[in-house]
Amino acid sequence: MSDPTPRAASTLALRRDAAVLHVTLDRPAVRNAMSLAMVHELRAVLREAERDAETRVVVLRGAGGHFCAGADLHDLAAARARLAEDPEALVRTNAEFGRLCVDFAETGLALVVVAEGTVMGGGLGLACVADVTIAVEGAQFRLPETSLGLVPAQVAPFLVERLGYAEAKRLAVTGARLDAHTAQTLRLAHEYCRPEGVEVVLARVLRDILQCAPAALAATKALLAQCRWTPAAGLVDEAARAFSAAALGSEGAEGTAAFLQRRPPRWTLN
Repeated sequence: MSDPTPRAASTLALRRDAAVLHVTLDRPAVRNAMSLAMVHELRAVLREAERDAETRVVVLRGAGGHFCAGADLHDLAAARARLAEDPEALVRTNAEFGRLCVDFAETGLALVVVAEGTVMGGGLGLACVADVTIAVEGAQFRLPETSLGLVPAQVAPFLVERLGYAEAKRLAVTGARLDAHTAQTLRLAHEYCRPEGVEVVLARVLRDILQCAPAALAATKALLAQCRWTPAAGLVDEAARAFSAAALGSEGAEGTAAFLQRRPPRWTLN
C-alpha cells in the first residue's frame, strides 16, 4: 500500500511506494540549493527510513528540473557573520554537509539518485555516494569550487572514491563541467537516459534492487565498504562470518527454498 506522506518536511517532498521511499529536494526557486534545514531533514528522513520495517530503497531527485545547486549561500553568509563570536561557525556549517554525505554513503538501504539539471556541491556528493546514479540528458555535473577560490571540501573524498585519484584531481584543477553522457562514461553515473525515459529506467533499476534480499543487500554493502581499505587476505574470516550469518538466517533459508521450488523469494513480492 502506498503512503503519499510518510512524514512532514518543509524542504522535501516525500512519497512512499511500498518499499520505495521517494525523496524530492523541494526548493525549485533556488534549484534546490541545500540549506541547513534541508540537510537536517534529509538526515532525519534517512534515520526514520533505516528504523522502519518497510523501506528498502531511497530514491533522491530534485523538483523543477534540477537536482541540487549546492549549498545555500544564505547559510554560508550567516556563518561568516558569526565568525567574530564563533570562529568555528563556518567549519561547523561545512561539516554538516559532509555528515549528510557520510550518512547516505554508509546506509544499508539501497540509494538511487536521479540526476537532472544542475548537480553541484552537496548534490554532486550525493550523486557520488549513490548505489545507482541515473544521469538524465541535459544534466550538468559541476565542480566549480576552485574557480571560485574555494575548496570542494566535503565532495572530495567521495569523488576520489568514485572516480579514482587521477580523474578527481583533473576535475578539481579544471573546475569541471560534465554533461550527463560524459558523467556516465567516466562512471560518475551508472545510467544515462533521455528525459522521457527516466521513469522507465528508474522502474527497471528499482525492480532489479527489489529482487535482492534486504538484509543481504545491507550486509554486502558493508562488506564492500571494508574491501576499499582492507586487503582480501585480511577479510577472509570476516567475510566467511558474514556469509554464514546470511546462509543460516531467514533470508538464506527462504532464498534457497525458493530456488529449489523454482519460485520467486518472498521479498520480491513486496
